Amino acid sequence: MLVLLMAAACDQSPQPPAESGVAAAAGLVEADNRYIETGDLQALRERGVLRLLAPRFDEDPSLPREGFPLASYREAAEAFARSVDLQPQWILVDDFDALAEAVLQGHGDLIVTNLTRTDARDDLLTFSVPLSIVDEVLILPAGAAATTLEDIGTLQIAVPAGTAWQETVGQLSARYPHISLQTEPGERTDWEMLDGVANGRYQATLMDSDIAAALIPMVEGVQIGPVVSQGREIGWAMRPGNEQLQRALNQYLTAQRVITSRREKQSRDFPAIEDAGVLRVITSNNPASYFLWRGELMGFDYDLIREFARQRGLRVSIIVRDGQESMYKALSEGYGDVIAAAVTRTDERVDRGWQFSRRYLLITEQFVGARGSEVISDVAALAGKTVAANPEHSYYQTLLALQQQGVALKIAIVANATSEMLMNAVAAGEYDLTLVDSHLVAMETTFREDLAVVLDLGEEKEIGWVVREDQPKLLAELNRFIGKHYRGLHYNVTWNKYFAEPKFIDQYRAQRLEPGKPISPWDDLVRQHSSEQIRDWRLLVSQMYQESRFDPKAKSHAGALGLMQVMPRTAAQFGYSNLYEPETNIAASLAFIEWLNDRFPDSLPLEERIYFSLAAYNAGHAHVHDARRLAQKLGKNPNKWFGHVEEAMLLLSRPEYYRHARFGYVRGSEPVNYVRDIRERYIGYLNAKAGVQEN
Repeated sequence: MLVLLMAAACDQSPQPPAESGVAAAAGLVEADNRYIETGDLQALRERGVLRLLAPRFDEDPSLPREGFPLASYREAAEAFARSVDLQPQWILVDDFDALAEAVLQGHGDLIVTNLTRTDARDDLLTFSVPLSIVDEVLILPAGAAATTLEDIGTLQIAVPAGTAWQETVGQLSARYPHISLQTEPGERTDWEMLDGVANGRYQATLMDSDIAAALIPMVEGVQIGPVVSQGREIGWAMRPGNEQLQRALNQYLTAQRVITSRREKQSRDFPAIEDAGVLRVITSNNPASYFLWRGELMGFDYDLIREFARQRGLRVSIIVRDGQESMYKALSEGYGDVIAAAVTRTDERVDRGWQFSRRYLLITEQFVGARGSEVISDVAALAGKTVAANPEHSYYQTLLALQQQGVALKIAIVANATSEMLMNAVAAGEYDLTLVDSHLVAMETTFREDLAVVLDLGEEKEIGWVVREDQPKLLAELNRFIGKHYRGLHYNVTWNKYFAEPKFIDQYRAQRLEPGKPISPWDDLVRQHSSEQIRDWRLLVSQMYQESRFDPKAKSHAGALGLMQVMPRTAAQFGYSNLYEPETNIAASLAFIEWLNDRFPDSLPLEERIYFSLAAYNAGHAHVHDARRLAQKLGKNPNKWFGHVEEAMLLLSRPEYYRHARFGYVRGSEPVNYVRDIRERYIGYLNAKAGVQEN
């Protein structure tokens, strides 16, 4: 039987029932009124709903999964649905056997659970990119001495019907006559199977390695036995032929894996930042602080903080948050090291513990109206005016203070709005006025004529960078930098570029990446030719910019050609020539990327295979394998690029290391910077919501 679970609107997530780890909601509705739909993403959008299938008895939501803990499956699936403009609906099924039947018959659209990819399931379903890679292990009674399948005597392995383990045991029994299959009802949970082994009802069962590692310490009387199957992919699944849905899901999951791989809580002061070599900068997307122009990361705050990092031998990693409260939350929780986003120093923020650097900007606050608005000379004339404000901005406190002083203005609260958005609304006549920092007004009014400053409050206010109270050494370094460079050459050039030169401001504005706006002239070609190996076409566009700055006629000193700088001999191996032709160049590069992907173990997490393949594209896969071997010798993780293999790669430019490497010297800084730059640009594309999406 199927049960339809209606997810609540907006951000209200369904909660799990007491007997289950799967999402449930108040008001379960029997599925008598369910509809049949077997179409792809466009058909689902016409209905406005994405139906998410899950077993009613799914595993304990507290159990970990690499990359996506089970507790996050529900949230991730619902977030994906909303990312493609669909409302999530949950459909719970009684056992694994019913999942494929339900999606194939059109009672659901996406299976969201720990579904192991098997040959039999591949014949029926289309899978997403892997959420994790696991081994299947035998679970035996405690004290069992067998270490291999050959050592085990006559053994009956019990598994729930409809699971991948049933197929695995069937294959084992064909290879080992002393092994047989015992099929249990499909609704049996991991806990019930472990309890059965512990109490002697079953001789053995199978379990995925990561779940087994989490559960076994909590269950007496059982132990993990031999590995029976390695490198099994765990993913979500949908109907065959749903290529649009698969592409959108793979893009979403790839983006989340890349973003999550960079997200690490760590409260650090300057010595720890120096040791790591990376300064994590929290900012927001806006025309002043941080934005993408073509493929370049730009912005006044970004350029200044990057110069600070450069002078101290640090790389910059950008963490984007919308709203100043969200930025400070990320800082206080240790997701970043400093906020660089034109934050105004206020008494209220200082009282709350925000630590401000020395000022690097002095601004005044200006009331802005539509073109033709009457200029006023006194705040009393604001009486009766409706002023739009985001309550997170310091302007809101200024407006409240004016009201307390007796100025009868009206405040229209516009949550989550940027100053640019509020000025656009004022220009369109939606509000009388808004309050904006003078440097932002100067930037806007250099290229547009539909705004007018009606009143400057005159009081100068300080803008600084923000750190935590436990970062005195970082604060001292920031202050030292500002004290030395404020109003100096680099500062003045940067100021003029963003706030004083109409030619540059207009140019940056015209080609700034914005939601839904194309990233490159080649977006459609890249999307058309992207394969399963390229999980998100925007990642390839980021790599393309790194290679050629989107120039199809680019040629390197080594003879690499075109958009993706493919070597002619490499292209020839895959049957391609005429590399100045964009479509051919993209196709040749994709063939090469697929070949490189196959040079690395399937067991690597999705995001790590991406990083290793990018490094191999730049430096050659042989040098990457050298770096992996060296990383292991140094006690680092050979399966992790950032902070591990990348550091070994840097050492391969030094004689004491490359003399012992199979493939010798490599200029390690090139692939290290290459991978980091592509990842940062790709995340920039994601933050900007850039790129025209598939209909």
